Amino acid sequence: MKLGILGTDQRIAGVAAAAAARGDVFVSSVAGEGPAELLDPANCDAVLVGSDGWNTARAEAVRMLVQTGRPLLVSQPLEQSMLWAWELEMIRQDAGGPIVPLLPERLHPFLLRLRRILEASVAGGGPLGGLESVVLERRQADRRRGAVLATLARDADLIRTLVGEPARVSALGAAAEDAVWNSLTVGFTAPASVPVRWQITGGGEPLLRISLLCSGGTVEVEIPDDWSQSWRWLQPGVTVESPQFDPGGAILGVLDAALGRDAVPPARGEDAVPPASGEDALPPASGEDAVPPASWADASRAIELADTVPRSLARGRGIDLHQEEFSELGTFRGTMASLGCGIILAALLLVVMATLVGGIANEFGWDFGGRLAGTWPIVALVVLGGFLVLQFLPLIVAGSRRHE
Repeated sequence: MKLGILGTDQRIAGVAAAAAARGDVFVSSVAGEGPAELLDPANCDAVLVGSDGWNTARAEAVRMLVQTGRPLLVSQPLEQSMLWAWELEMIRQDAGGPIVPLLPERLHPFLLRLRRILEASVAGGGPLGGLESVVLERRQADRRRGAVLATLARDADLIRTLVGEPARVSALGAAAEDAVWNSLTVGFTAPASVPVRWQITGGGEPLLRISLLCSGGTVEVEIPDDWSQSWRWLQPGVTVESPQFDPGGAILGVLDAALGRDAVPPARGEDAVPPASGEDALPPASGEDAVPPASWADASRAIELADTVPRSLARGRGIDLHQEEFSELGTFRGTMASLGCGIILAALLLVVMATLVGGIANEFGWDFGGRLAGTWPIVALVVLGGFLVLQFLPLIVAGSRRHE
């Protein structure tokens, strides 16, 4: 496969290494704006997009690539803006090209086993008893605002994979504004009423530790930032290193599937962790219940969760999430609803002003003012009629696209 590169970062470099190891060819490598050859399907099959040195020029290049339907494998997150992410999703739905977010962690067999234990514990039938809470502890050296939110945008996808779509986000931090990101703690209220806590810490090896706190014990999974290191499963009486798992190769498999090449191999039950001594094993995982790869909509929703944290900190309270579905039709309906309210208020103001001008014109014999005030029904009718005609715009646009 021929791959183009538009910027790089540590995770994109890992994917590029895996691609080179399997014999893929790189046709372009640039750190700034995308060259014209990346737009031509004959020159490259897909484009890898990194986040280092991100700027408006590269953002515009990515938007252009999505508009032309080019397949992309993008680092998560490229830009900490839910509006930008959902804009790309709406463009992608129009153009039809795949956007694969660089989120290979959800494909690891340990995550599948975690989810199965969590589901069994929520139902009260797990080997470790009922689930009490889920804790994600992230250790990293760079704890500035941008780095913390970027990491949360990746970890939020694991939270969604494990417990489902959170309904509420609450952020807590230090009182001092310059230290709030060093000890940030974010609480997520899950649909199954399972409390989820994500927190940032410093010191030690950079990693993510996921802990399922159950009434009968704790299950932990340690996920190192370094892709060359193995994951570790920690359970009462059991410590297991992860089976061989190549994140770069796994995400390339997702890209292959998006391009209609080889299918992504499902997580296998035999790769999962053996149970602790004396406990019954969970049923082996099958291909049907394997965790699916992340879509760009999943990545956009994770960015939206991270984007909610600064608002929660500023307001000092939790933020309810309404799970809006962003699309061109939904945006159009929202705009029309706002415009309709504005027209109603403007019409009321027009009636008041016309009545006032008409009264003054009658009092002082001002003929032009009287005629002007008398035109308000026509003006209101034209504006309301135009507004009603606009409601047929989605049907016209949809018909035009079908014709194309």
